[in-house]
Amino acid sequence: MNGKAALSVILVLLGGWILLRMLGLTDSIMSFLFPVILIGLGWVGLKNDKKYIGGGLVAIGALILLGKLSGLILFLGAVALIYWGVTMFRKRSGRAYID
Repeated sequence: MNGKAALSVILVLLGGWILLRMLGLTDSIMSFLFPVILIGLGWVGLKNDKKYIGGGLVAIGALILLGKLSGLILFLGAVALIYWGVTMFRKRSGRAYID
């Protein structure tokens, strides 16, 4: 990446950050963006044969992101359990089981 391309990326990121800050969304988005950046940097490290550093960054980023998404994961798990229970109940009430 040459100097002009890097400067344009920095300007776009800075402008986007200012816009998100004006809208009051920086705290929630930045808390998810940091682990994604770690995962991305780790991926680049893995692609460049830096296995320990890349793997470590991917693992740390994934653990942080997993912690941030734990509420959503728990919600989806609860919905899956309810669905599973309803389908089991429908199967049981739909036909007679012989034990």
